This record gives sequence, C-alpha cells and structure tokens, in this order.
Amino acid sequence: MAAYELPSDQEIIAGCINSERRFQKALYDRFSSKMYSVCMRYAGDSNKADDLMQEGFIKVYKNIAKFRGEGSFEGWVRRIFVNACIEQFRKNTTLYAIQETEVKGYEYYGDNALEQLKEEDILKMVSELSPGYRTVFNMYVIEGFAHKEIGEMLDISEGTSKSQLARARYLLQRKITDRARVNLGNEISDAV
Repeated sequence: MAAYELPSDQEIIAGCINSERRFQKALYDRFSSKMYSVCMRYAGDSNKADDLMQEGFIKVYKNIAKFRGEGSFEGWVRRIFVNACIEQFRKNTTLYAIQETEVKGYEYYGDNALEQLKEEDILKMVSELSPGYRTVFNMYVIEGFAHKEIGEMLDISEGTSKSQLARARYLLQRKITDRARVNLGNEISDAV
C-alpha cells in the first residue's frame, strides 16, 4: 500500500485481522467522524462520546474477523457502534412507561419552524433530551428499529418504547415551537 493510496475495505479487514497498525489506523481514519456522530447522538456530550468511540473501535477490532461480507462494511461497523452505545445505555439507565404524553394548551407557531432549523440545531435539541428519550428516539427515528426490537435490545416493553418515543417527540416539538416563538418575537421587535 503506497502512502497516497487509500486501502479498500477488503485490505483494511485483512490487515486488521492480522493486527497491522497501519490498517487499524486506516479503519479509524475512514470511519471515525461518522461513528463519532453516532456516539454523540446517543451520549449527549463529548466526554461520553469519546468513551463510546473507544469502546466501539475496540469491539470492531476484536470482531472484524466475524464480518461475513454480507451488506456494507460501513453498515457492519455502524451496527457495532450502535450496539456499543445501547449496551452502555442499558448499564446506566432504567426506563419506565409514561402514561400521559400530551400537555394541552401548548400553542404552535408556524408550519415552517422545523424548516428554519439547521441540522446541528436539531441534533443539539435531541442531545438535550434525557438519556432514555434520546436513546429510543435515535433507535426508532435514526436507526429504524421497530418498537419490538427496541424493547428486546433495551430490556423494556414495547409499550415503554412507544411511550418514551411519544414523550421525546413531544419535547422536541415543544423545543421547536419555543424557538419559533422566540424568533417570531425577535422579528416583531425588529419591525417595530
């Protein structure tokens, strides 16, 4: 492998199976930014995300010989990271079903409130959710797991998964509406 050539997935896999540092570094360089984003979505802060990154890459290096070539290599790496995040969450959190997920009398400000937000604003709002809401939201909305799968993975009931998601959505909707209300107030005061 020349210094300027990027190794293929197959070369990285073979090199990592043989514990070759340059291929381990190549794997890290190829996936670290994407996997850090995954870790941040679940962790909520950079210190926890750093720990999850380390744990995720250790698991990838230890299990790389188990990659069977079914599906994309990046998808396989991502799945290990998601599972590492979920495993850490399960160790540190207990979830409970929520009975009431709706608060009446909350005013909605504008259909385009969500459209005015940048991706980083939305990710910040998600990161501000409690660990339970954030994890279920990420698993359902971002990763595409069904409530039954989430329940099995987090050792909770399907109903608890649904109630956690409903509450997360409500809280996010409220944050978006609050932001739109503030922006609307600023626009009105600027016009006066």
